[in-house]
Amino acid sequence: MNYSQLVTLIQDYVQSTETSFVANIPNFVQLAEERIFNSVQIPDIRRNQIGTLTPSNKYLSVPADWLATFSLAVIAADGSQSFLLDKDVNFIRECYPDPSTNGVPKFYAIFDANTFILGPTPDSNYQVELHYYYYPESIVTAGTSWLGNNFETVLLYGALREAYIYLKGEADMIANYEQKYQEALAQLLRMGDGLNRRDAYRSGQVRVPVNT
Repeated sequence: MNYSQLVTLIQDYVQSTETSFVANIPNFVQLAEERIFNSVQIPDIRRNQIGTLTPSNKYLSVPADWLATFSLAVIAADGSQSFLLDKDVNFIRECYPDPSTNGVPKFYAIFDANTFILGPTPDSNYQVELHYYYYPESIVTAGTSWLGNNFETVLLYGALREAYIYLKGEADMIANYEQKYQEALAQLLRMGDGLNRRDAYRSGQVRVPVNT
């Protein structure tokens, strides 16, 4: 389902073509997308980036679209990767009180919204690979999306819920759309946090049991 088809369905379901309602359809869709992206780990919200550490600089900037970290690894000269452990800033400060203590980083922590702090401070310009979560481009601007192509029902009912709230619709209809959304989301959760997590190495990842 592309964006044009989604807009048509929303208008058909709520039977409204009023100008201000139509103008707000992009907002309904984007609110639904954000809710979905924050509810389940789907492949579409993950990406990776290669960067380079600066010797004697214990900080590493994060990408502008970074939301949360999946993994951070130092890449050795032979291409092998050593994954850094996620810690608190105070752990790294206490473990490496002297910033001039250099070596291959073993730990990282979120220092602020734009920066990681590493421990120990890099002693060379190592390459690092960051896997992270981000908000993908909305179907509103892209025209198509992974959600629209693979799980259109969760996107549709999520947007309908927002649309009906905007219209100040009957409480039972809002509850009905919410129920339909939750049913569709359960199928997405089965894939994103279930099937895609069965062989995950890190036990700290969110997982739900699934039967195949």
